[in-house]
Amino acid sequence: MHTITPEALKSRLAKPDEETAFLDIREFGEYGMGHPFHSVNVPLSRLESLIGTFVPRLEACIVLMDQSDEGRANHAAQQLSQLGYRDVRVLSGGLNAWKAAGYNLFEGVNVVSKTFGELIHEIYHTPSIEAKTLAQWQAEGRAVHILDGRPYREYHKMNIPGSLCCPNGELVKRTPALLNGDHETPIVINCAGRTRSIIGAQTLCWLGLENPVYALENGTQGWRLAGLSLEHGSDRRYPDHAPVPALQASTARALAEQHGARAIDATTVNQWLADTTRTTYVFDVRTHEEFAKAHAPSAIHAPGGQLIQATDHWVGVYRSRLVLVDDDECRAPTVAAWLSLMGVEVVWLAGGHQQWSQLNQRQLPLNHPTPPETIDLETLSQWISMQSVQLLDARPGMQYRQSHLSGSQWINRAHLARHLTTLDLAQPLVLIGDPEQVVGLAEDLKTQGAQHLHQLPADLEAWADHGLALSQTPDQPCDDDCIDFLFFVHDRHDGNLEASKRYLAWEVGLVPKLDDEERATFAIEMNCD
Repeated sequence: MHTITPEALKSRLAKPDEETAFLDIREFGEYGMGHPFHSVNVPLSRLESLIGTFVPRLEACIVLMDQSDEGRANHAAQQLSQLGYRDVRVLSGGLNAWKAAGYNLFEGVNVVSKTFGELIHEIYHTPSIEAKTLAQWQAEGRAVHILDGRPYREYHKMNIPGSLCCPNGELVKRTPALLNGDHETPIVINCAGRTRSIIGAQTLCWLGLENPVYALENGTQGWRLAGLSLEHGSDRRYPDHAPVPALQASTARALAEQHGARAIDATTVNQWLADTTRTTYVFDVRTHEEFAKAHAPSAIHAPGGQLIQATDHWVGVYRSRLVLVDDDECRAPTVAAWLSLMGVEVVWLAGGHQQWSQLNQRQLPLNHPTPPETIDLETLSQWISMQSVQLLDARPGMQYRQSHLSGSQWINRAHLARHLTTLDLAQPLVLIGDPEQVVGLAEDLKTQGAQHLHQLPADLEAWADHGLALSQTPDQPCDDDCIDFLFFVHDRHDGNLEASKRYLAWEVGLVPKLDDEERATFAIEMNCD
């Protein structure tokens, strides 16, 4: 197995011409409690299902990291080699060695994007407004447009009273229709914390709106910390039909070019996709509804605002190339402007939807394992009544706590060695969960000698309707075993104000932690006015 030292990896990450997929294969909760700046979480429990999306090139250099060379990274390396990846290495000594070498560890998730937002605020001095000031405006009856830059699902859970959902990636397209000729009323952009408020407000500032624009300081969490109440279940949202004025679209393209992005044609995109020496992603930055109706070949849906806010949810290869796609060359250039400032090599497809049909379908010949056969509920019921089956629930630990089939055992692939002591591999084993949760686990169980494997989709309603007994175990698996759940300020949106304070302090504290290599990730200083 090829290995790389922390020092050699740190040096490689500093080279602008070296692509690296630095993958932390620990579970999500472990990752969130501390990880290197450029690492991306692709947990072992879902490795085979996620890897093709995160690393869409078999020749890419992949570096795998576990906690302390305990075996997870080596196991993952073997699995990736079997899938067809050709340059897989393991970080010697894992996370512990990285830390011992004196390099930074960062708590939380989306760290690069969150740090970027704080740098934008620091360098561009994005105008902001405190929660109490905004509340006073509302109490006085002053007109104000409050636009929530988060996806609708987050907005629907809780929102600033009177606000309207317009995700950041949609601002450039939807704002003219929302304002309807109003060039005077102040606009306040909010999110749950800081990043999307800052990015959204700065976007409108750059687009040249005459209206005063502000970021709501600390978002919905700041609102609650100010002693103010949120709305819940709101359904106000941006208009579906929003023609983009020609001036708005041209301004978006000029903004992108100003910050280092550019347009390329479909022929060039196809050449990039065929290039085995570089990794290229194609992302459709429009809304989920638009993407579901039609999209370009090879394009993966990544809503523009979220792609900026959580780049590591889609991009696994550092210093790769991104191609952004939309329908009218308005949203894609705007998102490209931001990603370029993040230090990403990014372009957008010239010609919008008229060029979609010219794009080739990406071919990634992975040797995917065959998932177990799905068992029907009638057969399962018979096996349960005969006590001739073992039920292994591979869903996240917190979902298991809430409800699971009575008699089932929670299992996480990372803990398989421990689970094996309680399993009878000669009996039929039913793996419960979505395919991405069971396929890798099934392969490991086959290696250990399991011969009768089946999978059961997670459908609690169907289980109950069929008369299968369900149980709840609020404390099992225990917190220490729930390595797939991030406890770090997880309840900040559920009334825990102390958690909100800790989270906001974490965001503000990201920039001072950066070393020179990490700060050099961003292209902000060289592109700022």
